[in-house]
Amino acid sequence: MHPMLNIAVRAARNAGNVIAKAYEQLEKVEVQQKGSNDFVTNVDKEAELAIINTIRKSYPEHSIVAEESGELAGSDNDYQWIIDPLDGTTNFVRGVPHFAVSIALRVKGKTEQAVVYDPINNELFSATRGAGAQLNGYRIRSTQPKELKGTLLATGFPFKQKHHSEAYFNIFADLFTDVADMRRAGSAALDLAYVAAGRFDGFWELGLKPWDFAAGELIAKEAGAIVTDFAGNHDYLKSGNLVVGGPKVVKQLLSKIRPHLTESMSR
Repeated sequence: MHPMLNIAVRAARNAGNVIAKAYEQLEKVEVQQKGSNDFVTNVDKEAELAIINTIRKSYPEHSIVAEESGELAGSDNDYQWIIDPLDGTTNFVRGVPHFAVSIALRVKGKTEQAVVYDPINNELFSATRGAGAQLNGYRIRSTQPKELKGTLLATGFPFKQKHHSEAYFNIFADLFTDVADMRRAGSAALDLAYVAAGRFDGFWELGLKPWDFAAGELIAKEAGAIVTDFAGNHDYLKSGNLVVGGPKVVKQLLSKIRPHLTESMSR
């Protein structure tokens, strides 16, 4: 295992321990609203601190971008860790056991290491650029369907951008007639990891933040999936609009998505 991936795994497990312990006493969790339909808990903050401390012990000079703490500059900006300590906070608060820790390392702008850790199921998805993707140490591969018919897709509702609801649900309706079914489970990090593991055949969502998908994107790619934005390009880092799956699935997803895009969704 790459030494920096090893630190990412250690950090994810440390955060997972914080989350799992708190999950057993949800009545003690402190919840705050930080925006419209956007919540944060003391557990998000404690898990994030556990990750930051683990990384800083080994790499004090590296920069960090974390969902709750923001950008923490280091003396070496070539190395940047992208952290979501608890992707799926709403699930966690409600006692729905589907959430994850997401940690990615970008080196000179390219994601090189990635970990998505589900502490409840003890499933650790990981990837190093060019070395494939793994689940608990075993190689995983994405599915490669030839058509949308029979596929199981994952998505996320634009609950923070409800002005996109009409366009989103038009896309949803158009896709739903072709696929076997769709899932909206509440954690983009796990959705991407599940595409990598072949549990979902594809994924699409709009308006994601970098920490939502930085790790899952590399894991999906290393498992054989491709990742584009809604226009079929690679500007998803800026837009947060992702389409993920095998080449033929992505091509057909894009053909269904494009006719419904508003001007702002096309950027």
